[in-house]
Amino acid sequence: EQPEEAPQPAPRRVSQERQRNTGLPLYFQGYLSVRHSKFQEFREYWTELRGTMLFFYDDKKAPTYSQKFNLSALTSATSVCPDEKGSSQFILMQPNEELELKANDCEYGKEWKGFILTVTKLSVPPDESLLPGQLTRMHEVLEKEKKRRITLDNCSSSSSSSKSPLGSTLTTMPACFYCVSRQEATELLRKNPARGNLLLRPGSDSRSYAVTVRQELDAPHLKHFKVMSKGTNYVIELERQVTVPSLQDVVNYFVTQTRGKLKPFVTHT
Repeated sequence: EQPEEAPQPAPRRVSQERQRNTGLPLYFQGYLSVRHSKFQEFREYWTELRGTMLFFYDDKKAPTYSQKFNLSALTSATSVCPDEKGSSQFILMQPNEELELKANDCEYGKEWKGFILTVTKLSVPPDESLLPGQLTRMHEVLEKEKKRRITLDNCSSSSSSSKSPLGSTLTTMPACFYCVSRQEATELLRKNPARGNLLLRPGSDSRSYAVTVRQELDAPHLKHFKVMSKGTNYVIELERQVTVPSLQDVVNYFVTQTRGKLKPFVTHT
């Protein structure tokens, strides 16, 4: 028998589209057979582990996922004895649901389980059967995920500290708020014009916010505006400062002043 060909990554264009759709870093990918607890049959998907999410694609070249599974509440990953065909099966348990995954061989299954445990438990599993190369990649993914969590925590703390005008309840962040850098915001707006052209993000000093807009003048033009928190209000730093009571009002100001030419950026759902 000829050995099975190793799964190849999706073409670059498709990979870039998936990155834009999910907004999460890719850690591991390949074919897996999947069965939800309420279904009888396994179904094979091209699967990507991004952050603490599993994305399932009907086809290796499909740019848009057909299903996703959030691993953030994972309680356990239990291995099932290999079947007569040598495939490896394990069950992901969460408080209110479970998901069965099956890989075509034991080695591949151990690798998938190892990466999933690495990103959910923030530690490389002490599995002596993992190969040195696999362990090295898991340690690399562990460092990337730790950095991603720190960035998310910083964004969460900066947004949750934003008070409403009454000072008693937390402000709901606008739908076009993204925890991205200035460069990442520029790339999102440049590559996805159909999804909007105004984005709110954390400021570079971590104490303020910023609005990034993409305007169609003679050519596409990107601009950034600083938004400072001042008491219970927000100050938009323009030639003449504008003070508004909430971050949603910051967004509304830009939309209103441009008569709708600026539209809040929304990602694919």
